[in-house]
Amino acid sequence: MQTAVAALIVCVALSDSTVAAQRRERPRAAAGTLRVTATAYCVAGKTASGTRARTGIVAADPSVLPVGSIVRIIDGAHSGVYTVMDTGPAVKGRKIDIFMASCERAAKFGEQQLRIRVLRRGWSPKATANR
Repeated sequence: MQTAVAALIVCVALSDSTVAAQRRERPRAAAGTLRVTATAYCVAGKTASGTRARTGIVAADPSVLPVGSIVRIIDGAHSGVYTVMDTGPAVKGRKIDIFMASCERAAKFGEQQLRIRVLRRGWSPKATANR
């Protein structure tokens, strides 16, 4: 009887810790293809990384795609390679915000569902400092 009770307690404890771990898990992107909601912005200035906003830069949620990540947009007229150099309060979860030099084009872009391929996740300045 004691063995059965102990086994039940262990089983419940494992279930509770699994559920707790799942709740804390964020939607991190691994290398591969990912579906995202994309918007566009045109406000020039400094990005979260300290660089100037320019064509080829996207903003993303750093818990999904950290600054320095490189992605290829597969779908649409804006397909190509982009670097995550910015973040934003509205960019949460599987969302990206593409920088465009023209505010008219950014407004016309609206919100689109796109596929991206994660080519590199994050960037370590220390790993490339001596190269």
